[in-house]
Amino acid sequence: MRRKSLQKMHCPIARSLDRVGEWWSILILRDALHGYTRFEEFRESLGVAPNILAVRLARLVEAGFLEKRQYSAHPPRHEYVPTERGRDFRPVLLSLMAFGNRHFAPEGAMVHVVDTRTGEPADIGVFDRATGRPIAAPDYAMVPGPAANARIRKRYARRKVEAGAA
Repeated sequence: MRRKSLQKMHCPIARSLDRVGEWWSILILRDALHGYTRFEEFRESLGVAPNILAVRLARLVEAGFLEKRQYSAHPPRHEYVPTERGRDFRPVLLSLMAFGNRHFAPEGAMVHVVDTRTGEPADIGVFDRATGRPIAAPDYAMVPGPAANARIRKRYARRKVEAGAA
C-alpha cells in the first residue's frame, strides 16, 4: 500500500517527515552520520532486509540527504555519503537521542554525546543561536511565518501553549 505523501502540506514538520519519516530512513541517516557509507555496513548494522534498505537508500538520495558515489567499476559498487542536507539533520538525530535517553532508557544512556576536549557529557537542547537561550515557553512560541497559508494562521491563532513548550 502506498503511503500518503505529505510533501505538499504547508507545514515544515510534515514536509520533513515526508522525506525521513520512516524509521529505517532515520536509522540509515544515523549510521551515515556515524561514518557508514556502504550497503553492507548499513545492512549489517540495522539487520534490515536488502530490498527495504535499497528502497530507503534510493529515497534518501532522491530527497537529497545522501549522495550515491561509485567506488568500484568491476563489479559496480556504490557508497552513500551525507550531503549538506543530510549533515543538517544531525541536530534532529541528537535531539531524538537525548529525548530517548531521558524518557525511554530506564537502564541509562547507551549512547551519549561528549565534549571531545573535556570528555564531559553534553546537555543536548535546542537553543536560539542569536541569544544562546533555550527555546522554551513562555519565552518562545511557534507563530505563522511569512509564507503561512490561512489554515496555518488559523491553527496557530487558536493554539494553547503548554507550560514549558515552544
